[in-house]
Amino acid sequence: MTELQINTTQNVNINFTAASVGERILAYAVDLIIKIAYSVVVFQLLFNLFSVERFMMGWDDWSRIAFILIFFLPVIFYTLVFESLLEGQTLGKRLLKIKVVKIDGYQASFADYIMRWFFRIIDINMMGGIIGLVTVIVNDRNQRLGDISAGTAVISLKDKITINHTILEKLSDNYVPTYPSVINLSDNDVRIIKETLLTAKKSLDHVTLMKLKSKVEEVIGVKAEGYDTQVFIDTVLKDYNYYTQSM
Repeated sequence: MTELQINTTQNVNINFTAASVGERILAYAVDLIIKIAYSVVVFQLLFNLFSVERFMMGWDDWSRIAFILIFFLPVIFYTLVFESLLEGQTLGKRLLKIKVVKIDGYQASFADYIMRWFFRIIDINMMGGIIGLVTVIVNDRNQRLGDISAGTAVISLKDKITINHTILEKLSDNYVPTYPSVINLSDNDVRIIKETLLTAKKSLDHVTLMKLKSKVEEVIGVKAEGYDTQVFIDTVLKDYNYYTQSM
């Protein structure tokens, strides 16, 4: 599986698993089935139930095409609309648990979705989707041309989530907190602190650990002299959980 490292706006590196080619094809197939089903229903309603052919008698060909095309706009704009409304997911992507995200950590914008949708003409509609398929396979981030142009990637949401991926900490029943001032932190602050701690520990980045300790001391207004850096930060995380769970 391809691993993606996204640098967030808080300068925290978060690793994701890129959606596989198979997942993207299956999601596309689900979306295609939905669009075909809609088209069949609309066709039956227009030409069998309401007999629009009689209604359009005397119209020129362009007027007929324009009138019928109006009813098939949901098929044309299906991907753009759903990715915009569902924050990077179509119904097929939601079923397969994959999602469009920005490489720089921001939520993809409507302009990004438009770019991806526009490039579907090249990636998917031309040559039976071969261009998009080949691009995804050879690209180290599993991106098609639309993703490359929009600065996006499709990630898998199926990663197993453990307590290490959240701000939660395991506390004993008789846990006694040390720093009451941790309540000055927010959930987002604690998430960033924990992610930075885990990343620095994994890479043995002692400089980052010391900077993190200094910043936490500054925010909560304490001076943890004599405390091991990791022990101090672990204590802060546990204290925050203690006080927020007690509220």
